Amino acid sequence: MQMLLMFYNEKDLVVSSTRHPKPISQVAENITVITAKEIEEMNAHTVAEVLNRIPGVFVNYSQDFGANSKITIQGSEDRQVLFLIDGIVPWNFLSEGVAETNSIPVGIIERIEIIKGPASSAWGSSLGGVINILTKSTGDNEKPTGSVRASYGKKNSQDYRADVAGKVKSVGYYLFAGRQESDGLSASRDFENNSFYAKFNIPVSKGISLNMNGGYSEPDQNFGDFPSANYSSRGEARTFFATASMDAELTPELTTRVSLYTSRLEFNRTDKNLGLEPFFGPFGQEEALFQKDAFDEETWGGTAKLVWTGEMNTVVFGVDTSRGQLEETYQTGSLLQLFGFPDETEINPDIDKWAIYLNDTITTGAFSITPGIRFDDNDITDSFVSPSLGVTYKIRKDSIIRASAARGFTIPPLSFLSGKEISNPSLDPEEVWSFQAGAESTAAKYVWLKATAFYHELDKAIVREATGIENQGKVKRRGFELEAETLPVYSFSLLAGISYVDIDPFNELGANENYSYVIGLRYDDRRSFRAELFGRYNDWDLPDFWGAKYDNFIWDLNLNKKFPRIEKIVPELFFTVHNLFGSSYYTNIETKNPERWAEAGVRISF
Repeated sequence: MQMLLMFYNEKDLVVSSTRHPKPISQVAENITVITAKEIEEMNAHTVAEVLNRIPGVFVNYSQDFGANSKITIQGSEDRQVLFLIDGIVPWNFLSEGVAETNSIPVGIIERIEIIKGPASSAWGSSLGGVINILTKSTGDNEKPTGSVRASYGKKNSQDYRADVAGKVKSVGYYLFAGRQESDGLSASRDFENNSFYAKFNIPVSKGISLNMNGGYSEPDQNFGDFPSANYSSRGEARTFFATASMDAELTPELTTRVSLYTSRLEFNRTDKNLGLEPFFGPFGQEEALFQKDAFDEETWGGTAKLVWTGEMNTVVFGVDTSRGQLEETYQTGSLLQLFGFPDETEINPDIDKWAIYLNDTITTGAFSITPGIRFDDNDITDSFVSPSLGVTYKIRKDSIIRASAARGFTIPPLSFLSGKEISNPSLDPEEVWSFQAGAESTAAKYVWLKATAFYHELDKAIVREATGIENQGKVKRRGFELEAETLPVYSFSLLAGISYVDIDPFNELGANENYSYVIGLRYDDRRSFRAELFGRYNDWDLPDFWGAKYDNFIWDLNLNKKFPRIEKIVPELFFTVHNLFGSSYYTNIETKNPERWAEAGVRISF
């Protein structure tokens, strides 16, 4: 049996909807999958660049090399989107609840699975959606395979990567190392990062295997100058994570996985006054210091699940637990102290969480039905129950319809509960009821079509004001997504997408609606040459005081040329022009995007 044959096979499995692999044709959630091949072909340097191509996902960033980003889904706030590494390690900051993805090297990614809308019945705190970044597998052959990649572009922008996978006796391995650096494509926003990653698969006995992986990165970036507030800003981070998982087949129908993980983030952000030479002020500090934040976050946790597979059912039962600890030191310079700010503040909040979840995928005839439920508890806010129900129905072999209903939530970040400035220890989790329906079809000859409508009704939405932070009432987010892609005709293919979100009342940026368009033209002779022209436009509906400008498409041109294989080595050259027409596109006048810039590189696979 095959479904949407042009683009999907039944062997194409996704794990994020129920935390166990299932055919994408049985997934009721609105899900998008991006593969390593697609990431490679777009010559992306960061996860933000990859996600910026997906309808319904809104990425707010300066588009500079290695720039930090704010990522939202279907009108959510950025803190409401859960990021995961391999479905095990949460990547959101304990302090603000957001995720910074420039510390995740794109070279280690096998695929990214994006659930648009709440996924709390499987993952807990994820009101806006889930972005699950799945890393590459270990090798299964004693002869290693891998690649080496290097690129160079404007303003000394460089990206070097190397990875290798193989097997030593029975132990599989995957290793990665990378370095990125740039002098800053715009406003001296320089960036530098070194990253390392390793994964090992160790068979213990028949039906039992041990998987271990870990990664480290050290992004260092200049955020630029902010003249309106009279300061410049720089950030330095160190990130580390490690996991150990055991997979066991207890019976042909019953399997289990137990995973442990730890992660650590150290981040220092230093803001200095513009136009002032350092000198010692009345409080004994350098007058050039505006303020400095130092974060040290540690998380330890574990997950365990049992999966029973029957003739018509796949039941997943699991438990999650974690402990997170934040140490934050906030220091102000002399000028801020003159206005009553303390010279130094230290906070040390922590959070203990546990959860239990259960879901089932029931397949009968043309129907696939997925009920799910999860109970979450923590030691700082109320507990929460998240039910969900999803249904897919196969109209014919090339068309399906989907519908889902779910209740979801997001826990307030620790800085909201016990922060250095305005906070409220009595905050409740934000809640949502969500309904989505859509269809996907290749019934039209040579064309794949997907349409989704959604409605999210939030309660206890968190509002930050000068006088405090509170759960204040309801927010409605409703809209639609349309996507289309053609099969190649004379090696050419087209893709297009549109997404629209109505937000009532306005979001934290003051917008009542967001919408975006994507369009791409591809040429692929499937032998040695590939070209792509891709454009993206977001309308953020921002108030005038932001000084924003986003009335143009941003177009990128990618060219890739493969050369004949030399034994088992495949050389490839690539060339990319970013912002081909030099368009202005920014959400804040002080974070303008770079003008047209180009880079070229070489990739060698073996």
